[in-house]
Amino acid sequence: MQIILVSRHLKAARTFTIMPRHLVMVFAAFLIAVFFTSAAFSWLSVHLRLPVVQDMLAAIQYKESQKTQDYVTNNMQMMASRLGELQARVLQLDTLGDRLSGLAGVKRENMNREKPGQGGPFIAAPMTAGELQREIERLAQTLESKTDELTLLESSFLEKRVKERLLPTTLPVKTAMLGSPYGHRSDPIAGIRAMHEGIDFNAETGTPVVVAADGVVINASYHNDFGNLVEVDHGDGLLSRYAHLSRMNVKAGQMIKRGELIGAVGTTGRSTGSHLHFEVRMFGVAQNPALFLQKGEEYAQLKRR
Repeated sequence: MQIILVSRHLKAARTFTIMPRHLVMVFAAFLIAVFFTSAAFSWLSVHLRLPVVQDMLAAIQYKESQKTQDYVTNNMQMMASRLGELQARVLQLDTLGDRLSGLAGVKRENMNREKPGQGGPFIAAPMTAGELQREIERLAQTLESKTDELTLLESSFLEKRVKERLLPTTLPVKTAMLGSPYGHRSDPIAGIRAMHEGIDFNAETGTPVVVAADGVVINASYHNDFGNLVEVDHGDGLLSRYAHLSRMNVKAGQMIKRGELIGAVGTTGRSTGSHLHFEVRMFGVAQNPALFLQKGEEYAQLKRR
């Protein structure tokens, strides 16, 4: 690009040729001038403390401080909310743990622990972010510990329920009178001292007989001494016998549940009258059935002969 200058002071016209590098140099000079002007203005503003600059800096600092304060406040609110949730969860687990331990019959280590007396006026003391974080971590560890404790309680409870279902604690005859107890007696036929390895329930022939606990029928057949005999295996070496039945409603290999009908009272086998002979054996050794039946609610209401 060419520029021609014409003036009355000049004897002849002058021509200037502008190359691209000339434009670049002018633009660079302009940027340098702006930079140095801004730097000089900033230096003067800071050192001379011009009101406009002070107001501008104060506004910027206020905005940054407000953003930081809002961020901290939001985080504190979230942490406080989380802390409240954890505290409520701990209370729920404590209540549930107390209920489960009562049902399972297990004493918790921290149950009924007496706390020292305390009191005084309530003065709120806000927690710092660090204190909130430490309290959240402490409660998280407490929750983990209580969860493990509840898992153990649940196992104990389930084990207790299983044992209760397998223990023969239900009366095999509901409407009966207690006859000969477990122990030595005078044999009703031979008339000499003998061991009676069960309990007799006196009732009319045909009175329903139910199983005392869950189990599997391992025998339902006629026996010379016991007559119609049903034997039920309850697991872990525990077995119950129901003798002198007039009829049998179950078969060997059948799974039955507590209270299910297995037969009826009779006088079959070696018997002097209508009754049920009930035995409980552990690994083949006779046990006193009353020790098991007393764990149920019906035994206390049983009428004695």
